[in-house]
Amino acid sequence: PTTHHLHSASLLTMKVALFLLALATGASAFAPSSMHSRALRKSTTTNMAFDMEASIQETKDMRLKHLEEQAMLALKLAVENHENPVFPNAMIAGDTVITHLLDRLGYLKNGKVTIMCVDTYHLFPETMEFLKEIEDHYGFKAEIFAAEGCADKAEYDKKFGADLWMEDVEQYDKVCKVEPFQRGLKTCKTDVMINGRTRWQGFERAYIDLFENAPIGGGLAKVNPLAYWTFEDTFDYIAKYKVPHHPLHAKGYPSMGDAKDTIAIPGVGPVENYKVVDGILTPISGEPLDVVKFENFEFVGDKTKWLDYASERLGRFQGLKNKDGTTKTECGIHVAGAEQTFDRDLWDADSKVVEVSKDGLISLKEGGDKPTVAVVYAPWCQFCQAMETEYEGLAKELSGSFEVVKFRGDEEREFVSENFDVKSFPTIVALKDGKMTKYDSEERTVEAMKKFAESA
Repeated sequence: PTTHHLHSASLLTMKVALFLLALATGASAFAPSSMHSRALRKSTTTNMAFDMEASIQETKDMRLKHLEEQAMLALKLAVENHENPVFPNAMIAGDTVITHLLDRLGYLKNGKVTIMCVDTYHLFPETMEFLKEIEDHYGFKAEIFAAEGCADKAEYDKKFGADLWMEDVEQYDKVCKVEPFQRGLKTCKTDVMINGRTRWQGFERAYIDLFENAPIGGGLAKVNPLAYWTFEDTFDYIAKYKVPHHPLHAKGYPSMGDAKDTIAIPGVGPVENYKVVDGILTPISGEPLDVVKFENFEFVGDKTKWLDYASERLGRFQGLKNKDGTTKTECGIHVAGAEQTFDRDLWDADSKVVEVSKDGLISLKEGGDKPTVAVVYAPWCQFCQAMETEYEGLAKELSGSFEVVKFRGDEEREFVSENFDVKSFPTIVALKDGKMTKYDSEERTVEAMKKFAESA
C-alpha cells in the first residue's frame, strides 16, 4: 500500500478509538462505577430510613381521625335536620362507639337524641346491667321496650311460652324483637333512625351509605354513621378514647345477641358442641371461651378471628333455622318489613277492607246483618304484608255478600286471644249466624279464602 493509504487507515483507526473512548466515557456518566453505585445505595438507605411500625400506626391514626370526623358530621346533619332522632342501641361494639360520639356532640345530656333498647328477655344478664352502667356514665335514660304486655321474663313465659324460640323462631322474632322495635319507634315518634350497620358486616350490607332516605309509601330516614368503618376501626376507637364497652368482649364474644344462640369466637367448634344452660349457650366440654378477647382496651389472642370481613356476627343465631330450612342470619329487625312499614297501616282509607273496633268485632261475632270475614293482623308482620293485595281482592270479590273487615291485633293481644283464639298473625275467621270458623290454611289467595268463606 501507498503512504497515502497507510495515513488514511491510521486516521480511521484513531477516529474509531476516540469514538469508542467517548462512548465509554459518556456511558460512565449515566452508569456509575460499582464504588459510586454502592455509595449511592448506602446514602439512599440512610436517607430513607424510617420506623415502619410507627408509620403504620400514624396512617391508622389518620384514618381513624377522618372516620370519626365523618361519623360526627353524619350524626350532626341527621340530628339537626329532624325532630325526633332515635338510636336503637343494642350495646354491641359499634353501638358503644355511636353512644360515645353522641355524647361528644352533647346530644345525650341535652336529650336531643333518644336512646331506645329492646329487651328480648333472652339477653345475657350482663347486657341490661351494662345498659345501666352507660346510662349513669353518659347521663341519659333509655326507653326500654319488650314483648307486648310482659313486664318481665316470668310474664313472657306465661303468655307466650318459654320455648317459643324453639317451636317457632319467626314468631319469636316478631314477639320479642320486631313488634317491640316497631312499637318503640312509634312511641318515640321517630323520624330518623341512627344505627350501627357497616359495609364490613357482610355482603348484604356491602353498599350501604351514611344516609338513607325514607322510602316511598311509608318508613323513616336512616343514618349509618359507621357505614365505612371496619370492625377493627371500631375497637381502635374504643381503645383510643377508653370507651365503656360490653363486658363480654373480655370473655371471648365479638358480638352479643340472645344468650340462647350466641357463642364466643372462635369458640369450641359447631353449635352441636354446646348446650343451653340457664338460658346461655355453653360448651358441653366446659372448655374456656376466651381464646380471643378484648380486655383492658387491647386484643389478646389472634384478633383476625374477630376482625376478618363479615366475621363480626359469626357467633350469632347459632343453631337457628328459618322455616325454609336456610340458616338464620338476621333477627327480623333489619329487613324491609320492619324498617319501611313501621308507620304504615295495611289496607288504607281507600281500601274496601273495613276497619272495625273491639265492640264492632264482638257484634259481628255475635251475629251481624251479613256474614263476615275478619283478619286479625299486625302491620309489621311479613305474612300480613304478603297477603295485603289478595285480601283486598277478596273484599272486592265478596262485595255485597260478605263484610270483609280488619282488626289490628298486636295492640290488643289479650282481647284477640280470649275472643278469637288468636295465637299468631294473621288470623282469618269467618263469622256467620253467631258461629266463628278459623281459617287454618296458609294459602292466602283470593280463590282459597273465598272458598273458605262461602263454605264456613
